[in-house]
Formats: sequence, structure tokens, C-alpha cells
Amino acid sequence: MTRTRSTATAAEEAFATGGDTALAAAYQDLGSLVYSIALRSLGDTEDAADVTQQVFVAAWRARERYDVTQAKLSTWLVGIARHKIADQHAARARSRRIADRVAATHDPVSTESPVDGLADRVVLIDEIARLGDPQQEIMTLAFYDGLTHVQIAERLELPLGTVKSHIRRSLQRLRQRLEVEVVTP
Repeated sequence: MTRTRSTATAAEEAFATGGDTALAAAYQDLGSLVYSIALRSLGDTEDAADVTQQVFVAAWRARERYDVTQAKLSTWLVGIARHKIADQHAARARSRRIADRVAATHDPVSTESPVDGLADRVVLIDEIARLGDPQQEIMTLAFYDGLTHVQIAERLELPLGTVKSHIRRSLQRLRQRLEVEVVTP
């Protein structure tokens, strides 16, 4: 069933045309819907809040593609939310894989010589130092001081979601920098 311009609400029309208060009104009306869907899927309030913010930012940036004759604003936002939630699940899976790899390299029953392990640690320390603040401080607290994300957020007086985002992005940068291409003779 195709909608017509006459069945679109004033709020939907304002959003599509970029009205001054349209984003705030859309968030006020539909923010809890998007947040509830994200929370149900992700199970974490900080991640759900981050995804909700990402959804509204993405929707606002792409508002010229929203067609009030094709879908309700709520339907369009839920579609964006599904993609952002999937992205968050993928990011979590990548972080778990990286953490598993890091844990595997710190195996106490390692066949690696102490010199090799020392060299790896020196390279890692150097790469962490290249991250800059606040990522460097957050990664140091996480890996060398063994603090949890919550403890880091409290110590640095940062939102938990910000700490998690910094750690995820820092791990991605470290992985990119530390990956070595194998050259066959």
C-alpha cells in the first residue's frame, strides 16, 4: 500500500525537508522505540544508547532519501536501526576475536623464547604510545593495570560507551599496525 503526501504527518514532512526542529521532534517521538529495539537486541544500555544516537545521526544525514510516500518515519528509522545493531554485533565479534588473539599470545605455557616475548611487548608498548590521548591512557589502564571498562570510565570520568568505543577503535588500529605480511622466499 503506497502512502500519499496527504497521509504523511507534518512531523514526517518536516523531517524529510530538514525543518529546524524536525530532528529533535523525531527523537522525542521515536527515540524510545529505537532505543528499546537496540536494547532488546544488544542487551547493554550503553551500546543501545550509542546505537540510538547513530541511528538518528544517520537518518538526519540521509533525510533527503526519506520518502514520506513510501514509509512512515518510524518504519524508516527501524530499518536504519536494524543495520546499526548488526554493525554493533559485528564490532563486538571483532573485539572478541582480537581479545582472544591477545589472550592466546599471553599463554603461560608458551613455546616462545623470552627474548621474542620481550620484543613483542616492546613493539606493543611503542604502538600503544602512538595512539595518543585518551586512547593511550585507556589502553594502558585496560591492559597493564587490568581495569574493567566500568573502572576506566569512573577513573577518567568518561561515559562507559566512550571508553568502549575508544578501546574498540584502538584495538582495530593496533591490529592494522601490527599485522605482518608473510613474504615467501
